[in-house]
Amino acid sequence: MNRIDELIAQLCPDGVEFRELDELLERTSNIRWQDVQGEEFEYIDLTSVDRNTHAIGDTETIYGETAPSRAQQIVREGDVIFGTTRPMLKRYCLVPSEYDGQICSTGYCVLRPDTELLLPNFLFHLLGTETFYSYVEANQRGASYPAITDGAVKAFRIPRPPVEVQAEIAKVLDTFTKLEMELETELETELEARRRQYKYYRDALLSFDARIHERKQASIRWMALGEIGHFTRGRRFTKDDYVRDGISCIHYGDIYTQYGTFTTKAVSHVRADLVSTLRFAQTGDIVIAAVGETVEDVGKAVAWLGQDEVAIHDDCFAFRHTMNPKFVSYYLQTQSFNAEKNKFVARAKVKRLSGENLAKLTIPVPPLEEQERIVAILDRFDALVNDITDGLPAEIAAHRQQYVHYRDRLLTFKEAA
Repeated sequence: MNRIDELIAQLCPDGVEFRELDELLERTSNIRWQDVQGEEFEYIDLTSVDRNTHAIGDTETIYGETAPSRAQQIVREGDVIFGTTRPMLKRYCLVPSEYDGQICSTGYCVLRPDTELLLPNFLFHLLGTETFYSYVEANQRGASYPAITDGAVKAFRIPRPPVEVQAEIAKVLDTFTKLEMELETELETELEARRRQYKYYRDALLSFDARIHERKQASIRWMALGEIGHFTRGRRFTKDDYVRDGISCIHYGDIYTQYGTFTTKAVSHVRADLVSTLRFAQTGDIVIAAVGETVEDVGKAVAWLGQDEVAIHDDCFAFRHTMNPKFVSYYLQTQSFNAEKNKFVARAKVKRLSGENLAKLTIPVPPLEEQERIVAILDRFDALVNDITDGLPAEIAAHRQQYVHYRDRLLTFKEAA
């Protein structure tokens, strides 16, 4: 019997109590900017928290005079913050000492444990469990920009074993997390080197530099997307329309979280009775995300190569054309395309790119056989670097899954009668 089992047998042999999270928290507060004129703070925005390491990365130095409207909440060391906007992106972290007294976005729910009842590290690990995210998915609202309220987060019922048990479990998971992250860092470093090499070669191939291509530059035309094809905007469907089996569909968020350059199968489905209200991409169409949380996300694209049509969300466009679809999709990933695209993105709370502006963006149009030659080369690179079923990505995924399984087992308790 290990130390955790011994403590459970001694302190809670008949199970543990479950309580709503709100009952185990202390009150938090917002900043009064008029009281701190001239003082500087580090601002933790939604994108400041890394989704894999769950650590705070880049922050912005702000003052009362320049603070964004969402810069309101004071955080303390030991707080756990959870991103409530698009919550399934799993942006959460434990606030370290260097950010004590700093400011986070109102896009976070700030959870400040009463440490006599709930330990911060224990809560941090609980927020990563499948049980919690099943609850979040069931309670988030909104289709285009899903969110969950602070009240709903705090209403989640958690197991609350004695603090001694919490401490032992948190210690084990902290150690496991550290070792797992060290290994992941090594693997990620190697993988990132390969990705940089791939991106460099992809961008070089698609720049049509005469030093790289055997064919003459004269055979290459640069044309606006609107000249070589046309755009069809999708139709709205919501989270409530999703089913296990139904009409294959692509939501804009899937494009930058679920897909690579191309796909033959959709990961999501909506009800069959919606067929008359939907719009579809056909085989060979490029499905482009028209909105995103960041400028980089907007304009992400996937070539649809499935045998049947696929429904697309109203924040997506289907681009129909006569080129090699993979060639188009590869080009839409390049640095030169993104540099041109970024000039047209509307930078509001939700970043947007209109069909009219998409049609203005340019693309090289070499002969079809040259498109196919380039695609064959890039497919080999893409498989080497990005195929999740082989190589380094699969090894990273396996280690993450091992940690998730172990964490969820440790944090599963029998509820006391």
